[in-house]
Amino acid sequence: MARLGLLLLLLLALPPQSFSVSWPDTAQGTMAGLILTALEKATLFLEDRLPTINLDGVVGFQVLEVQLRGVQEKWAHKPLLQPLSMRAGQMANTLSALLQKSIFYLKESDPTYLREFQPSIQPGFWKLPNDWTRTNASLVYPWLDPLDSFSEESSDVCLVQLLGTGTASSQPCRLSNFCRTLMTKAGCSGYSLSHQLLFFLWARMLGCTEGLFLQSQHYMDIFCANMMELNHRAEAIGYAYPTQDLFMENIMFCGMAGFSDFYKLRWLEAILSWQNPQVGCFGRPDTKGEPSGVPHQQGILRRVRRREKLFAGERGLSHW
Repeated sequence: MARLGLLLLLLLALPPQSFSVSWPDTAQGTMAGLILTALEKATLFLEDRLPTINLDGVVGFQVLEVQLRGVQEKWAHKPLLQPLSMRAGQMANTLSALLQKSIFYLKESDPTYLREFQPSIQPGFWKLPNDWTRTNASLVYPWLDPLDSFSEESSDVCLVQLLGTGTASSQPCRLSNFCRTLMTKAGCSGYSLSHQLLFFLWARMLGCTEGLFLQSQHYMDIFCANMMELNHRAEAIGYAYPTQDLFMENIMFCGMAGFSDFYKLRWLEAILSWQNPQVGCFGRPDTKGEPSGVPHQQGILRRVRRREKLFAGERGLSHW
């Protein structure tokens, strides 16, 4: 997972209630140290590759910085946790500087994409959940739509429309009938499903509360229930590649949406084991170690093509 946008889930995997107790000598306290060490290694990996990081990776810088500031503040009031708080703060400062450098490179390499999605990397856009809930298994779809109507282009069109950053003068929180239909369509799975959740998550970050967005929580409840089901399926097959990426993305998005049951210690332990200890990235396994494939999962896991970059000479990815 040099998928920078997903690094924060390593930190998010600590349940919210853990922030209010002193547990440096407990299993969770030990895990907190391991998480920060993993993040520090991954940050060094990406710092050396700033010119090659795409916008999805830069969004990850911003989201992770927000998470680190949050735990820094929580831990600062607990004397036993202050060393961890200081580490989190130092890493947040590093990420803030890297964010600005990354934007400089993006202005040269992908100015249009940067302009359209710039709100998502602005300070204050990403906010930690104020309230926490759990998924409802009764909302899992009894069937899946065999027709995947999602594409990178259609998803981007709707996100840009939501942000109000299109070429035509527009305001945030507007959406066409096409986007309304696409982003509320039942029976979606895989990356199509996670992009539906991302749409309503961004609407919440923007403060969209009128029309369809009055039902934002309803749709997020549905989407995260189904994303939890996908994660259970991934776990059942031993996180076989390529399920790892979607598995982590589901934790990231539903975690930011306030679903605490995505933060399971056993899932965190599995994710930490995927880091390349020498390089620091979380990426594709070596070809010889890749599973032969799980045919019945292919339809579920077929991804919406997104801007994904495989770092040269390594197997780390940079995207949401």
